[in-house]
Amino acid sequence: MAEWGQLSTEASNPASRDLDTLAPEDVVSLLLEEDRRGLDATLQHTREIARAATWAAETLAGGGKVLFAGAGTSGRLGILEAAECPPTFGTDPDDIRACIAGGREAVFAAHEGAEDVLSDGAAAAKDLGSGDLLVGISASSVTPYVVGALEAARAGGARTVLVTCAPIDETPAVADLVLALDTGPEVLTGSTRLKAGSATKAVLNAITTAAMVQLGKVYGNLMVDLRPGSAKLQDRALRIIHAAGAVSREEAERLHQAAGGEVKTAIVMARSGLGAEPARKRLRVAGGQVRKALEDPPEPEEGGANDFQK
Repeated sequence: MAEWGQLSTEASNPASRDLDTLAPEDVVSLLLEEDRRGLDATLQHTREIARAATWAAETLAGGGKVLFAGAGTSGRLGILEAAECPPTFGTDPDDIRACIAGGREAVFAAHEGAEDVLSDGAAAAKDLGSGDLLVGISASSVTPYVVGALEAARAGGARTVLVTCAPIDETPAVADLVLALDTGPEVLTGSTRLKAGSATKAVLNAITTAAMVQLGKVYGNLMVDLRPGSAKLQDRALRIIHAAGAVSREEAERLHQAAGGEVKTAIVMARSGLGAEPARKRLRVAGGQVRKALEDPPEPEEGGANDFQK
């Protein structure tokens, strides 16, 4: 782009014009206040964010893949989001993935020029097709790597979302859905790892979490499909069964073992008195939704799936 300086993400913030003269406490206060302003900007887009979450839920329920694509901070945020879904929601690591300009090395060390290679982004998304979803992440909205990924995904028939912190009038029409957060200039001019990064992470969190709620991976506010791969998560799984199943800690441990480590199955067993296999069947009929499995009487499995879980 010829006029990078015209982008709002590159503009100077009047509130931080004298940043180098401020006391540390005032620098911190200003940074956090601007972060709050950035998060306020995301609240103006709840409907569009919910639409992106529904697309993600539909993609995963239909057996498709979700791919986050970004460069620099944006790429690392996508990687973080993809990496956290399997332990939190029990998803297959191959179902929600991320790619970053410059490859794996760029996760830990900056590869600034890598973001300028449009063809690399296209190559990262070349295998996406109908039924898949590409979420491009670009604070400026014009990062060539991300544009290349979006164009390739659209060409293959995949749905596309662009998460950007540029206002809509600065955003190219390269995605089916554009989340233009318009967070404004940074405290440190051009450093979009600051409030743009905070706002972007909030949006990605909202997309994945709202999608997983729709897919039945949440009961109440509990992560009932978590993978207990650590001592902390093992303890959390037992606490979830204890609370949601209204049973003692000892009974929660017994049910967890009897359910083969499946938290949702253990909860249904606790609340219904069923054995492991009948509890699993009831969950299948309910489309994986714990609440529905507990509230509705058993039905034939045909036609029992909800709108998202098949």
